[in-house]
Order: sequence, then C-alpha cells, then structure tokens
Amino acid sequence: MWFKNLRLYCLVSPFDLSIEELEASLAEHSFTPCASYEKSRIGWVSPLGDAAPIIDEEDVTPMLTHVIGDYIMLCAQKQDRLLPASVVREATAERVAELEQRQARKIYRKEKREIQDDVFSALLPRAFPRSSKTFAYISRADNLLVVDSASAPRAEELINLLRDSLGSIPLAIPDSKRAPGAVMTHWLKNGKATDHFEIHDACELVNPLDATNVVRCKNQELDGDEIEAHLAAGKQVKQLNVRWNNQLNCNILDDLSIKQLQFEEIKEEAESFDEESAAQKFDQEFSLMTLQLSAFFKSLFNAFGGLEDPDKKVLPDNRNKEEA
Repeated sequence: MWFKNLRLYCLVSPFDLSIEELEASLAEHSFTPCASYEKSRIGWVSPLGDAAPIIDEEDVTPMLTHVIGDYIMLCAQKQDRLLPASVVREATAERVAELEQRQARKIYRKEKREIQDDVFSALLPRAFPRSSKTFAYISRADNLLVVDSASAPRAEELINLLRDSLGSIPLAIPDSKRAPGAVMTHWLKNGKATDHFEIHDACELVNPLDATNVVRCKNQELDGDEIEAHLAAGKQVKQLNVRWNNQLNCNILDDLSIKQLQFEEIKEEAESFDEESAAQKFDQEFSLMTLQLSAFFKSLFNAFGGLEDPDKKVLPDNRNKEEA
C-alpha cells in the first residue's frame, strides 16, 4: 500500500469529524457496481480490502476507514464500462448508411448525433466493466489530504466523492511563498539543495516563454556542461529528481506534486517485521509511511519558504458543473 505519487491538498479548517460520523457519511456513498445503463460509478471501499474488520456481523459491513493515530486512510473505487469511441462511430456509421438507403434521404449532423446517442445507449450494457482504486489519507497532524495519484482529474474524482459524502470539505492547493520552479532551478545552478534534499539523476527543464520547449534528462549527472547551458539559456526546472534524508527518492514538480515516490530504506525496515495478518502488515506500512511523509512535508514546504494561508487558494466545488 506504499503510495507512489502524491497530490497534496490543504485542509482550510481542522478536520474534527469523529470516526463514527465519518464512517456513517462514507457508508451512504459506498461502492456498488455499475448498472447496465451506467457508463461509470464511484464509491468508497475498505482500504484493507478483504482484510477489513466488520462493523456489524449481521450485514457484514466493512470499515471504510483505517485509522492510525492522526492519519485516516480512505479508498475510492471507480468502475467504468469500456466502450471505445471507434466502436460507437462504426456502429453509428452503419446505422446512418442503412437509414439513408432505406429512406432515400440524407441524414444530417443533428440527427446523426441523436443516432449516435441511441447507439451508445444500446451498446453500453454489453461493454466490459473495469475497476480502479484511488487511495488517500487525511492527516490531522499536517492539515492535509494526501491522494495517491499522478493525475489531477483522478484526484478530483476522489475529492468530489468526499464532498458528496460530507456535504463540503474546504480544501486548497498548497501555495508556497517561494516558487518551487525557481528554487529548484537555483539548486541545480549551485549543484546543491537544502533542507535535507540531495539532487539525484533526473530533471525536466522548460522554457518559461515556450511551454513546448522541454528538455528531459534521466540517469545522468546534472552538474555537467549540457545542463549548465540549458540553464544559462533561461530554462527553468519543471521537475527534479531528489533524494531526501537518505530515506526516500522522488520527483518534485513545480506545482508541489510528487511523482515516482520510492521508500527504499523504510521498505527494508518494514520487511524485517514479523506480521501475523494482512491487516497487521497494512498497519505497519501505513504507520511507517505516514510518519515519514509527515517529516518529508515539513522539509518540502520549508524548502520553498513555507505555505501561504490556504484561505487564499480554496478549490472551487465543480460537482454541479460536472452534473450539468
């Protein structure tokens, strides 16, 4: 259950909901598979999967949260019906050709769209379902929601589900007082990072005047003439591969998201433990990961001058727009 990518969201106010209240709210939006006419559906499942403890043995309801200290793990499961657009287009074209021949008339754009909608509805029940899970945890200690996703839209799906479950939860994108791209560019120019970070062996540089002008370097020394020339030409760091405190490796992006997170030393420590069950193994890994990440976040934010007041960058609630 080690997180591989991180998207961070600040809690604008302390998360003071009790676990019992949270469980009840999540249960109203627990996952159920797509109906035959639905393209997708999302809901909460137990982070522990089959190893989850049972709240009520009579209806076999699993716990939808897993709590260690100040950290609350959640898991959203989404199911999509796989219906390729090419299949819909081909079936629509066949239906249009058949109607034009049978009725001896031309089918125009508006009617074609209606036919395409009918074709989509007819094919959808026969489409194969595919499920995926997105894990996240609420850190009361750090006032953060941490989502294990490299994709902002996927993280937003979990956030929208959480808002549906709780009514609202004010969140803000972390906004550092110093621009991460500028700070990491300074690190690279000087060949040295701060706050227990060490520059590793990969980076992405971008021309601030032309976002399509990008240079990606991987598995190479970043203090050579090639990188120096790109920086001298005005390119800035978009993402930088670093090692932190000799404990983990990751790529830091200029929006403070984290990719390719690797817990090398911590995993070795976890593997030395003797667990008796899958739930105990989850507990140990969750505890080690969250405690290490809590310290990592302090260094991360400090490296960029600390965070601005989250009230200044509250995320809009896009649920109504999506439904419309």
